[in-house]
Amino acid sequence: MSQLRQLDDGVLVRSYGVTFSIPSHKPPTSEVWDQLVYAIRGVLTVKTDLGTWVVPPHRAVWLPANTRHWLEMSGQTALRMIYLRKQEAQSAKFDRSQCAVVSVSSLLRELIVRTIQIGALESNVPHHRHLSALIEDEIEAIETVPLQLPYPQSEVALKFALALEKLDAFNSDWKHDMRDCGVSRRTLERIFLTETGMTLGQWIRRRKLLTGLDQLLRGETTAYVAFHLGYSSPSAFIAMFRRELGSTPSTYTGKT
Repeated sequence: MSQLRQLDDGVLVRSYGVTFSIPSHKPPTSEVWDQLVYAIRGVLTVKTDLGTWVVPPHRAVWLPANTRHWLEMSGQTALRMIYLRKQEAQSAKFDRSQCAVVSVSSLLRELIVRTIQIGALESNVPHHRHLSALIEDEIEAIETVPLQLPYPQSEVALKFALALEKLDAFNSDWKHDMRDCGVSRRTLERIFLTETGMTLGQWIRRRKLLTGLDQLLRGETTAYVAFHLGYSSPSAFIAMFRRELGSTPSTYTGKT
């Protein structure tokens, strides 16, 4: 199933829930329904043509309507998605026209789970209307988290970005990949700033952060992750993590 029904059939919120033990999946997309991609269990990475989003606990990815995407998962992943009608109005905190990692409150989590149990919220059922209104209230108050990695669109810069993603370890000489792409650092700096809004250094640090977060969620130790990412010590990695996300890795992931 690649497309949801587009008919105005009185449905306020649709849902899609399934538990996977496979490494990747392409869920349904829609031209008129925004999507909130959430996993109540497992490690989830959402990829689109424009970027990558890692989904830690208590977070979800917001995908505006008509966003082509696919999912990467590790182990058994309980995927829970809701689809909301596309709206032109934007909240003060949250731009619904842009992909983003967002925080999921305890109430929103329970509303997602309940909607999955029901299947779809219909306008002709009073209880469903109340649930839909609560979901919209929670969406309006939602806050974004800086866990996105935008891709550059220029061919040479995108080639470099994809090569960097495939590195076995970030203590490898990524400057070699730059030379293979036939581009200077100055040129890459200009392209990345223009096309991603981030300097090359900021982009690489964000790439390290998302890679490290993904590994931590998969059960790797902080010491292993720090070495894999090329940091001189675990404390150096923890300091970077705290600067970017405001807490230590163990606090952020809920692991000790």
